[in-house]
Amino acid sequence: MAARMSNPYSPGAGHSPPYLAGREAEIDAFRGYLQQDQIRNNVILTGLRGTGKTVLMDDKYKPIAQQDGWVWVGADFSESTFLSEDNLCVRILTDLSVFSSSLQVSVPSSGVGFETAERKQQTLCFELLVEAFRSQPGLTVDKLKGTLELVWNAAKAKGIKGVVFAYDEAQVVADNREKEQYPLAVLLETFQSLQRKGVHYLLLLTGLPALFPRLVESRTYAERMFAVQELGRLSREASREAIEKPLSGSTWKFTEDAIRQIMEVSDGYPYFIQFICRETLDHVIANPESPIVPMPAITRKLDSDFFAGRWDSVTDRQRELLFCIAHLDNADNEFTIGEIVEVSKKKLKAKPFAPNDVSQMLPRLIDKGLIYKNRTGKYCFAVPLFSSFIKRRYATPQLHQKTRL
Repeated sequence: MAARMSNPYSPGAGHSPPYLAGREAEIDAFRGYLQQDQIRNNVILTGLRGTGKTVLMDDKYKPIAQQDGWVWVGADFSESTFLSEDNLCVRILTDLSVFSSSLQVSVPSSGVGFETAERKQQTLCFELLVEAFRSQPGLTVDKLKGTLELVWNAAKAKGIKGVVFAYDEAQVVADNREKEQYPLAVLLETFQSLQRKGVHYLLLLTGLPALFPRLVESRTYAERMFAVQELGRLSREASREAIEKPLSGSTWKFTEDAIRQIMEVSDGYPYFIQFICRETLDHVIANPESPIVPMPAITRKLDSDFFAGRWDSVTDRQRELLFCIAHLDNADNEFTIGEIVEVSKKKLKAKPFAPNDVSQMLPRLIDKGLIYKNRTGKYCFAVPLFSSFIKRRYATPQLHQKTRL
C-alpha cells in the first residue's frame, strides 16, 4: 500500500505546493488593497527565486480578487514587451481583450460624409481596442489612457468592481533611453493618472528584488504608488507546517531528526523544502523496508537540478568572483565592491580582483540573473543559498550522512 502512495510534494517553477505555509500576513494585506475606494496602493510581490511569489499570486491572490468581484488579467512580462512603448500597449490591450470581449459599447453609425444620430453596439474585442487606441489624439500614453478608460466605463456599467493587472517576471521592466522609448514610464503614468480619476485598476507586479528600484528609477513617484511585499524564508514554524501538513492523514510521518535536517538544508526556502521532501519520500516509497535517506545525495541532486545550469553559464573568471563573494561573512546579505576586492586578496593571492575588475563584471552577472543591485553600492545574490552551493563545488567530497524518515 505504501509503495502505491503518490508523492504530494511539488517542487517546480510556479507549481502549487500541497500546503502554502507562512504567507498569512501578505494575504491579509492583499485583501485590504482590494477594498480601496481610490487605488493608492498597487502591489509589488518580490523575493528571490524559490520563495513562492508566483504560487502566492496565482493560488491565493487571484481567487481572492475574483471572489471579491474583481476581474483578473495579465501574463508574464518579457524583455520584448519593453523594447518600445507600442509593444507595451499591445501587451496590455491583448491581455485586457480577453475580458473586454464580454463588454459592449455604443458607437455612432457613419453616414455619407457625416455622422448620423443612429448608434450601434460593438464588442470590445482586441481589434476594436486597437482601433480605439490608434484613433486617440496625443502621445502613446494619452492613447493608452483613453483606451483603458473606455474599457473601464463599460466594465463599471456592468457592475465590475475593478480589474487587477497581474504581471509575473516583472523584473525585466525598463525604459529604452537609447532609442528614446519609455514603456515603463508609460505604464506607470497611465495607471497613476487613471487611478487619480477613480478608475479601479490595480497593478500587481511580481519579480526579483531588482524590480522596485527599476520602477523608482523610471518615475520617482513610483515609490508612493506601490506597497512592497517581500517574500523571504519561512519561519521555523511555517517550515515545519510545509513539511508535515502534506502527509497529514497518510501512514507516513517524518521523524524529528528528518524535519530538523530538512529545515537546516532548505534554510526555510519553500522550493527547497518541496524538493527535499519529494526526493526523500520518493526514496522511501521505493525502499519501504529501508527508510534511510542519504541527505548528501539529495543535496547533490538539488545542486544539479537548481544551481548547475546557472553555474555553467558563467566564465572561469566570473566563477572566481562568485567564489570570493561566497566566502564573505555577509554573502547571504548585502556586499560591496570593496568587500569583494579585500576577500579576493586572501582567496586569490596569485590574481586578486581590482575594484575596476569587479565593477565591470558585476553588471554581467546581473544580466545572467545571479546578482542584483539592491541599492547604491550594495549588491546581493539573486539566487537563494547560492553561496552554500559555490562552497560545495569547491569543497572536498564528504562522507555521506544519512537521514531516517
